[in-house]
Amino acid sequence: MKTILETVRDKAVALWKEKNILNESITVSAGPLTVKEAIGTPEENDFPIQQGKEKLMEAAFRGERGQAFTDHYGNYTGTLKDVAALPLDTNFNRAVFVATLNAVCRSLGLARGTIHCKDEGPKECSKQIFNHIKEKYGKCKITIIGFQPALAEALNKETEIRLIDLDPDNIGQTKRGVLVEGGDATADAIDWCDMLLVTGTTLANSSIDQFLTDKPILFYGTTISGGAALMGWDRFCPQSA
Repeated sequence: MKTILETVRDKAVALWKEKNILNESITVSAGPLTVKEAIGTPEENDFPIQQGKEKLMEAAFRGERGQAFTDHYGNYTGTLKDVAALPLDTNFNRAVFVATLNAVCRSLGLARGTIHCKDEGPKECSKQIFNHIKEKYGKCKITIIGFQPALAEALNKETEIRLIDLDPDNIGQTKRGVLVEGGDATADAIDWCDMLLVTGTTLANSSIDQFLTDKPILFYGTTISGGAALMGWDRFCPQSA
């Protein structure tokens, strides 16, 4: 049975063939960004990228850029055909594909907001998240997948939330007033909530499948910009570029 990421890749390859760019000699490159290049200098200092747990991979295609968060980073150059052939069995390969997908979707006019916000962007985003959810889904209990500090703090002030994260340094800790639960609580937290707010990084680390249930789901972040465009998923990322 295909994974969600494999389904996304199939759609991407079909699109690239349709646009006649799959076999062109186009170089796609991705490399890790520094913290300042990625998110600037927000007031807070507890974002995962600031702790060295993740970095942003950035792909460039026809002058457009796309990014993906990953904990396994480096440099890659190849054609779209090369990227399409990468086995999706490591976080590095998955990040190369996802960043590339985002850059290509942006260049084709299918996706916007493929570049992470900087400086006050996360705080401004958090000011909008609750009203966005309330207007679209009603006031509801929310399970957040992935620790985005500003979003967790903002939503905790407005409604009941649970927060799932896989970073062992976070699990069991109270962050921004919210208890961080580990992966073993995922199923229970999904059952408990009315809707899921899920980091787009789940596409790049291939954990996304477990969250696509019958519960309403809203993805956040730049990593899933291209995937959301191809799959028709709802995404919230108002401060991205």
